[in-house]
Amino acid sequence: MPVVRLDHISYAAGPEGLGAAAQRIGNALGAGFHDGGLHPRFGTRNFVLPLSNGVYLEVVAVLDHPAADKAPFGQAVKARSESGGGWLAWVVAVDDIGKVESRLGRHAVNGHRRRPDGHELTWKQIGVLDLLDDPALPFFVQWTCDPADHPSAHLEVPIGIAAAEINGDRDLIARWLDEPLGRAEFSIDWTDDDEAGLVAVYFSTPHGTVRID
Repeated sequence: MPVVRLDHISYAAGPEGLGAAAQRIGNALGAGFHDGGLHPRFGTRNFVLPLSNGVYLEVVAVLDHPAADKAPFGQAVKARSESGGGWLAWVVAVDDIGKVESRLGRHAVNGHRRRPDGHELTWKQIGVLDLLDDPALPFFVQWTCDPADHPSAHLEVPIGIAAAEINGDRDLIARWLDEPLGRAEFSIDWTDDDEAGLVAVYFSTPHGTVRID
């Protein structure tokens, strides 16, 4: 049966800055992030931590670049960072993004990230515009590069996502995903927080469960 397959979760750095935010979260989890590089089309940069089950965690920040004000993803990161930083999005992996394009009635956007070693990763994504309107909605991604280059590769510390707290309309999100939420790969706790979106994530680590909000 189909499942809601998580690709990654995204955390927007606040006033402390990208490096400090990645170090703080990495210290809490007991693992180190590495520099993921630049998203030239989106005007952003990230640090990446591979997780179990083909998932990764990114900490992201905007660059001083016009693309950050033009691209929806750059806009979303900038808005979250300017509000103090915190969880930005949960992102669902799909094998055929064309089906999502047909369902939503629009085309996916090509994305690419240039790592510090010069290697480029490529993918297609769709749904960030909807995230701007409702931060509880995930967006969708299909990678178009070698699977060996996926940011979850080269896991060093066995850390996984056990659960997530989301403040949003469960039925609306299920319709958006076109899949029953009961078949998600991780547990979702629905909350009634002040702001819609991803509220907190519980990580299973070698030293126990860690909550990051």
